[in-house]
Amino acid sequence: MAPIIYFAAVAAVLFIALRFACGDCVMGRRTAGNTHLIPMLALGWALSLFLAITYLVCVTFDLLFPSYAMYETWARLLPGFVWLTPAGFAIGLIESFVYGWYAALIFAPLYNWYSSRWVR
Repeated sequence: MAPIIYFAAVAAVLFIALRFACGDCVMGRRTAGNTHLIPMLALGWALSLFLAITYLVCVTFDLLFPSYAMYETWARLLPGFVWLTPAGFAIGLIESFVYGWYAALIFAPLYNWYSSRWVR
């Protein structure tokens, strides 16, 4: 649980710093003359759903082909994940979804900030 809290805190600090530095460009709102912005909400939902669906596909693959299973890797990447338990499955799915939002909260503001500064 500590890594999730750490990642959330880092994402929040970076987002707040960029929000105050750039304003609307961090959120992906178009400003005068700037058309290269990524809408953060759309990116967050897209990445989160992509990672959740990928997690479901991988768990299904592990169940269908146990000799090629990767559940040991999932246990290292997803804190609290335990193979073949309902709680472990739910934790893995939730963490996959949260990691998508984490990536969006870091990537979109950074891209939008640099895009608004250097791309004209």
